[in-house]
Amino acid sequence: MALESMHLRLEATDGVEGKEYRIYDGQIEVRELQCSTDDDWCWHRVPPDELTAHVNAGTVLAEWLKRRLGWRRLLRACMAEQDLYLFEAADHSLDHRAA
Repeated sequence: MALESMHLRLEATDGVEGKEYRIYDGQIEVRELQCSTDDDWCWHRVPPDELTAHVNAGTVLAEWLKRRLGWRRLLRACMAEQDLYLFEAADHSLDHRAA
């Protein structure tokens, strides 16, 4: 199985601006390309609402994440922590007995 990159670099046409995304320790993170150092302090987690906007717009980032994570993990990443907690609580409260 071929290893696939866990980094996606998106540059503006002028080459001045851009962002780099990565999947690190199960989280989707981003940094500005102007941050020239490899230090982890440049990276920050992409908020769920921003991920949702990318998915709704069908951006390159959304497609890349769908291929790397799968649609279920991407959906979970789009949910805020409190929504995810409520979703999982509701799922566990369902009666799973067969009729």
